[in-house]
Amino acid sequence: MKVTGFTHLNGGGPNPNPNSMETPSSTPSPRKGTALSRSSLTRLLDRVYWPETEKWLQQRYAEIDPGYEHNGHFRILGYQWRVLRFNDNTRQSTVKIMAAYRKTEPGSICIMQQAQCLAIPYVKSMVSLGLSTIASCNYDLMAAVHGKKRMHILCIGHGGGSLPLFLANKIQGAVIHTVEIDPIVIAASVQAMGFPAVSVMTPSGKRALSKPDIINEVMWKGIHERLYLYESDAEKFVVENNNLYDIIFIDAYDGDDIFPNKLWDPHCPFLKSLSDQLHPKHGTVVLNLHADTDISNPNESISYFYQRILPVGKYVSRVCKAYKDVLIGNKQTCSNGKAGSGIGFAISVPWVCNTSLVVCRGFGLSSGLVNRDMVMNTLISNSVKVEHMLDLPFSCLHYIKRDFTLV
Repeated sequence: MKVTGFTHLNGGGPNPNPNSMETPSSTPSPRKGTALSRSSLTRLLDRVYWPETEKWLQQRYAEIDPGYEHNGHFRILGYQWRVLRFNDNTRQSTVKIMAAYRKTEPGSICIMQQAQCLAIPYVKSMVSLGLSTIASCNYDLMAAVHGKKRMHILCIGHGGGSLPLFLANKIQGAVIHTVEIDPIVIAASVQAMGFPAVSVMTPSGKRALSKPDIINEVMWKGIHERLYLYESDAEKFVVENNNLYDIIFIDAYDGDDIFPNKLWDPHCPFLKSLSDQLHPKHGTVVLNLHADTDISNPNESISYFYQRILPVGKYVSRVCKAYKDVLIGNKQTCSNGKAGSGIGFAISVPWVCNTSLVVCRGFGLSSGLVNRDMVMNTLISNSVKVEHMLDLPFSCLHYIKRDFTLV
C-alpha cells in the first residue's frame, strides 16, 4: 500500500471548478520571452483563489472559536492529486487535497481532501447512475439534498474516501456508513488523503476521536457528523446489523483485484442480509465491477442469455444475475401484479474497463412495463434533474448512455 502525488494543481477553492484541467482563455499573457507550460498557467491562474479560500477558513475558525480569531489566519501551501495504490498496477483511489497551515503554528501542516472532486470515471458513473435511479423510484431526493429528510447510505469499500465525502458534501441529509476491511487503507485515507479523522469508528460503535480538534471542526463541521467509517469485514458488518439503507454503493475489490466470492454468491449470507437492509420501496444498489473477458469453460447452470448479456464476459454476468435474483427476485413484479417494481441494468464506464451494475426496487414506470427504451428515457430525464439539483461538476448523461443493458 502506498500513496503517490502527481500534477500539482495550485487552486480549487470554494468557487472554481476543481475538476477542470482547462486553462480559460482569460489567462493573463506571460511576459514576452517567457515560456510557461500549460500546468504552470493553470497554477498561475488558480493562485488567484487562494486568498478567498484562506478567508473562508478564517471565517469558519471565528464561528467555531469566537474570541480567538487571531489564531485562525490560514495560509494555503498548495493543492495536489494523490493516488492510493495496492501495488504498482492497481490504483485504488485518487483524491485532490489542499495543504495549509496556521500562521500561529507554521510548523503544523493540515491537509483537507476536496469534497467536491471526483477524479475517477467509475466513481462518477456510480454517483450518476445511483442518484438518477433512486430519483426514478419516487424517492424525494430534493428533500434529502436540502437536509429536510435523512438519506441513509452504505458504502462498502473506502479507498481514499472520495465517494462518501462527495455524497455528504452534496446531500445535506445524507448519513453515510462506510465499511473498510483494511486498517492500513483507513489510516492512509486520514493521514495522507485528507479524509476526516473524526469519522473513524471503534469496534464498540463509538467515535475514535470523542471530540474533534479545532482544525477538524473548521474543515469538516456540518459534514463529519454524518460520516461513520467502520473497520470491518463487509459480510460481518451487514449480517450483524439491522440498518435500513436507501442506497448502497459497493466497490470492494481486494489487493489482488478480486471481488470476493462471498459478496456475490447467492448462497452466502451477505446478499440475503443486504436484501433485508435495502429499503423495500426505493432501495438501490450500485456496484463497480471490473470487466472480464474470460468466457472459456462456461458454467452450464448459467443460461446462454446471462452469459451473453454483457460484452465483458461470464464473471460479470454471474454477479449481475446473483444480485438481481436475490434483491428483486427472478421476475420483475410488484404488489399489484404489474411488472416494473424492480429492475437491474449494467452500463460500461467511459475510458476504463469497468461496468456499473444497478439493481433497484420500485423503479417508476407509469405503464408498468419494463423495456430498455422506457428505462433509459426515465433515467435520462431524472439524470438532468439530479445534475442541476446537486450542481454536479460533471454530466450524469455522459455515464448513462453507454452500452446500457437490462439484466
